[in-house]
Amino acid sequence: MKGVFTNSSGILCSRITGFVRDFITASILGANLYSDIFFVAFKLPNLFRSIFAEGAFTQAFLPSFTAAKHKASFSSNIFLRLFGAVLLLSFLVTVFSDFITMIIAWGFDDNTRRIAAPFVALNFWYLDFVFLITFAMALLHYRKHFATSAFSTALLNIAMIAALLMARGKDEATIVWYLSFGVLVGGVLQLLLHIAALRGKRLIPMLVGGFSSKRDSSDDRNRFYKAFTPAVFGASTTHISAFIDTLLASFLAVGSISYLFYANRIFQLPLSLFAIAVSMAVFPEIAKTIRRGDESGAVKLLNRNLWFLLYLLSLSAIGGALLSEGIIWLLFERGAFERSDTLVCARVLSIYMIGLVPFGLARLISLWLYAHHNQALAAKNSAIALGFNIVFSLALIAPLGVFGLALAGSLTGLILLGLNLRAYGRERFWDMIRARYFVWLAAAVVLEIAAIEGFKIAIDYQGFFS
Repeated sequence: MKGVFTNSSGILCSRITGFVRDFITASILGANLYSDIFFVAFKLPNLFRSIFAEGAFTQAFLPSFTAAKHKASFSSNIFLRLFGAVLLLSFLVTVFSDFITMIIAWGFDDNTRRIAAPFVALNFWYLDFVFLITFAMALLHYRKHFATSAFSTALLNIAMIAALLMARGKDEATIVWYLSFGVLVGGVLQLLLHIAALRGKRLIPMLVGGFSSKRDSSDDRNRFYKAFTPAVFGASTTHISAFIDTLLASFLAVGSISYLFYANRIFQLPLSLFAIAVSMAVFPEIAKTIRRGDESGAVKLLNRNLWFLLYLLSLSAIGGALLSEGIIWLLFERGAFERSDTLVCARVLSIYMIGLVPFGLARLISLWLYAHHNQALAAKNSAIALGFNIVFSLALIAPLGVFGLALAGSLTGLILLGLNLRAYGRERFWDMIRARYFVWLAAAVVLEIAAIEGFKIAIDYQGFFS
């Protein structure tokens, strides 16, 4: 539980500074064309950051690193190959930024796309820092050191806040330039903090020694690569769903992308604070327990954390849905962010909250698959869920607009949870349910909230169906 508490505390600190960043952004930049452009530009590197830093790399790297015979050689080889690939990708995005912008924001017209392309190219270089930070984080987690990674995101937020304050009073395009450079400065600060932690844990000599090592680690590398690609896809459902929302929202009214961004930021708070924190802390222990052959011990460990997570996420979902308008008003309604923006954004948030419990539980249950090196099945489940997400989004965007995109994401969470529970095992699942039957009460409350929100949408937008 110490690791869970450390992760939760660090994530809470990062999220608080993130909310400060967001309401300053809303106040100075508002919800308009340039805020949409920045969120599109920041979306791609932030997507990779969320996927890599919040599980995918660690879930593939830690079991392989734990089992590796020559850890120094293995880790150094992985570092050089993947970092080289990330550098090449960043260079290609810079050269073809206009084309990349067209892909991630289809709804932008030619003029908007030309304005956005330089920002997309600049922000993407943050991905290089993301990889370096994530690699360091995986090594630190192996040594059961969680604090540095948990608290480091606050440095990114602080750098962006400083950039916003320096840009106050300038034109909107200049504000976006300041913000974009603030992202890169934040990456530098995060990396320096992780390097200091690696030195403190005496991990740098191991990594440096691996560069000159001639020991064969090909088997370990193959095991890692076989697990890594499915792990990336398996850990990315929530974030790719939000990315699809952004892409489709570019076809909607100006400000729609910003509403989704601000609402998703609040949705991500309990998801990160509880689901991601618990997953990151418990995964190394589950992986080691299974490697020792103690299957029943791993089941008990997972179930205990699953119930703990269910209680926390259920309360968060109910509170977030019922208090959505007050939350948006408190955080964002000032300056260029007006009352009408608050009302729309609050409804988006309440619909996102429907998917909080499913996404959180699905993430924790997926650890069982990762610990058994069954990343392919986790990826298959994610692919199926994303297929449903696309269908739901296309079906709901016409009648419900931005609200339909949020609802599609929440429904995707339910699909993913069902698939992961099936993979975990029906018998294990029913044994868990029989142990604490009042889970049905929590599920009923969450589903009731979903029904209430559905009726609100239908009443408010019944003209679309007439």
